[in-house]
Amino acid sequence: MKNYKILLSAAALALASCSVSNNSSNNGDSTASSIDSTTQNQDAPKTIYATMQIADTVKIGQPVNLKFTVYNPADTASKFLKWHTPFEPPLSKYVDIKGEDGQEANYKGAMAKRMMPPPADSYINVAPGDSTSATADLSKSYAIEKPGKYTVVYNSTGVSGLTVKDSVSFVYVK
Repeated sequence: MKNYKILLSAAALALASCSVSNNSSNNGDSTASSIDSTTQNQDAPKTIYATMQIADTVKIGQPVNLKFTVYNPADTASKFLKWHTPFEPPLSKYVDIKGEDGQEANYKGAMAKRMMPPPADSYINVAPGDSTSATADLSKSYAIEKPGKYTVVYNSTGVSGLTVKDSVSFVYVK
């Protein structure tokens, strides 16, 4: 019975000291953590991203050219997967195109099956501080038929690794 009392006392003492130690340690860590995260945010590496451009007005029957530019603001080279971008022929639905009425333009292009992992030639390197562009005619792969205002949103960040923050719009006229 004495052994249990000694063990129980020792365990209680050990747990109490851990608790005190953890609390003081957490307070110190949270301050250090806060300082580290502030420093990290200021010095966070700049990452590769893309933008889209399209003409404000497009006449029916004319190409609906989407210019897709990838920027690398970092100090080191970076690469992205060209799948689901205009850097390859239309083999996937990488943008959503919606009219003012909310109707989505149907994708009529090819849908490729891919082998994983992507082969090395599926990536495009972008030098530090450089950019690269590609243009795609959306009218070849999407059924854009009625006059009206359309909004284009990039939907393939998860595949290519590229972030496109803003959508683009155009008016399709007779």
